[in-house]
Amino acid sequence: MNIIIPMAGRGSRLRPHTLTTAKPLLPVAGKPIVQRLVEDIAAIVGDDLSRIAYVVGEFGQDVEDMLLAVAEGQGAKGSIHYQDKPLGTAHAVLCAAEHLEGPVVVAFADTLFRADFKLDQSADGVIWVNRVEDPRAFGVVQLSEDGGITDFIEKPQEFVSDLAIIGIYYFKDGARLRKELQYLIDNGIKGGGEYQLTSALQSLTDDGLRFVPGRVDAWMDCGNKDVTVETNGRILEFVQHQEQLVSPDALVENSQIIPPCFIGPGARIINSTVGPHVSIGARSTLTDSVLTDCIVGEDSSLTRITLRNSMIGRHAVLDGQFVSLSLGDYSRLEG
Repeated sequence: MNIIIPMAGRGSRLRPHTLTTAKPLLPVAGKPIVQRLVEDIAAIVGDDLSRIAYVVGEFGQDVEDMLLAVAEGQGAKGSIHYQDKPLGTAHAVLCAAEHLEGPVVVAFADTLFRADFKLDQSADGVIWVNRVEDPRAFGVVQLSEDGGITDFIEKPQEFVSDLAIIGIYYFKDGARLRKELQYLIDNGIKGGGEYQLTSALQSLTDDGLRFVPGRVDAWMDCGNKDVTVETNGRILEFVQHQEQLVSPDALVENSQIIPPCFIGPGARIINSTVGPHVSIGARSTLTDSVLTDCIVGEDSSLTRITLRNSMIGRHAVLDGQFVSLSLGDYSRLEG
């Protein structure tokens, strides 16, 4: 089985953090979002996993090497594919066309999840969905009486369904999907100015393929600062008994760590209270401070500060009286 991870989006709602780091590479509970996504899916697919194909923008060689190492760590061969222009979700998946064969999982690196991840072998595919209060910002599905999916609607402005597609799909026949995606491109079939994966899914459904919904227990967004900080806390809760979250070579001096928290290698926590739901990146220093529900990147320095619901980038310097911040990489803020 192949996994295709489209991750070339710009992540504009998470600026300033995505000005220097692609959104799927931002850390959540000490690991990049995309790494957590890959590990979760790979754990479910198991020994059937053969390849992980990443569809990226111009992220640089170091990032590409990291992504290939993540694939290798799951016992799979990794490959890098490029989406040079933001032409939509269908176009993004087709950028890895050579790996659309046999059974395929497509997972957009926007969100993390906990789900009953079962592959219904009687269906042609599974589309994971979650009920949302306001479906206007999502692609949604409608179901028949027997539970199959009948319609895919992209960002409906009038209510048709509250079952939002979370961005994770299983296809029994990747080659059939590839053919349909290519048809959209060849014939200029767009929705909202872009080539939409939901257009291909609707066409496949109209041709007689049967897709069924998969349900999720938890769907965690990383679309803006507030929800990313919330997701960090939820992931810490999920993994606190499975992963070593406090690095053994972190220095914790005259300080209290209220779990769950991630404290990276070489971090220094001095005269401070950290937690719950805080992630401190490698080699960062926290002095005379109190942090709750925060993400701090690598190599940053925070002094004499009380923060909550905040996201601080890498190589940042922060000193003073602030309450809630979103501060990008290489920034300095002193009060």
